[in-house]
Amino acid sequence: MVAVVGGAGYIVVSALVDSGDQIVSSLKQAGKDLSRHFGAAGTSLDDVAGHAKSLLGKFGATAASGVLTGISVVGELIATAVLALLLMFFFLRDSHKVADSLRSFAPSETGEAVEAMARRAFGAVEGFMRGTTVIALIDAVCITVGLLFLGVPGAVGLGALVFVGAYIPYLGAFLSGTVAVLVALADRGWVTGLWALGVVLAVQVLEGHVLQPMIQSRTVQMHPAVVILAITAGAGVAGILGILLAVPLTAAVFGVFSELRTRYGPAS
Repeated sequence: MVAVVGGAGYIVVSALVDSGDQIVSSLKQAGKDLSRHFGAAGTSLDDVAGHAKSLLGKFGATAASGVLTGISVVGELIATAVLALLLMFFFLRDSHKVADSLRSFAPSETGEAVEAMARRAFGAVEGFMRGTTVIALIDAVCITVGLLFLGVPGAVGLGALVFVGAYIPYLGAFLSGTVAVLVALADRGWVTGLWALGVVLAVQVLEGHVLQPMIQSRTVQMHPAVVILAITAGAGVAGILGILLAVPLTAAVFGVFSELRTRYGPAS
């Protein structure tokens, strides 16, 4: 397990480091191209980035605001990738130890219930992390292959970005896909940019209609509105870190409530 997680972390981080500067440069070029064509409408990428930074600042997400400028992009993405993989590793490895520890600290009459709730919470998070990691890997491979076929520079780094973005439901896929399309647009022109958009949309359709129902059907099911609210709250409290942890923590809460309903709910 250590070798698998360490190898995956090394690949993702290396890809982001190697391609980070190129991706940022391509995004700046895409901003100039869009400004030249749509400047009168005020839709340049620089304007979008500026508004996004302002909104994130109002939420108190200073770390997220830093992501939108210069080298902070690479640093924040590397931190997110490493943290996501470490979370997956420790949740899969040590959940039983944490549950046993919680039982030992709880009063004897409630120890069994506390342990059961802890195991259900960890089980929900493990299910989310396992399913998300498998989906992230498939998405990243498909988009990387598509971008390599189109000759888009930094395709491996963009694939790593897709992998990291998958740990932020809905928002991450949109942002990483947008970056991939903009890089293709800046470096290969409008035709390749449209093909890249087709690749991203095809992968999103595959994820939404095939991968999500198949892979995550046995994990905690949360309404999209709950997920969006959790992400928004996480962004306001802790920026990028909060966005990353919001959904797993919400899954844990759902797991606890599920155990409580099983134990103390009305008899069927």
